[in-house]
Amino acid sequence: MKFKQLKNLNKEDREKKLKELKMELIKSKTAAAKTSSSKTHQIKKMIARILTLNK
Repeated sequence: MKFKQLKNLNKEDREKKLKELKMELIKSKTAAAKTSSSKTHQIKKMIARILTLNK
């Protein structure tokens, strides 16, 4: 999801997306321990975009 798309969402939707991403990050970290997955980097970038927009 791009920054422009996040900007179009209202605050409640961004908060909901943030919670979903945090749960996905936890799942991704456990999966990365078993395999070599680099999805965590993308998830962290998306969380940072949402947090930046919410300020």
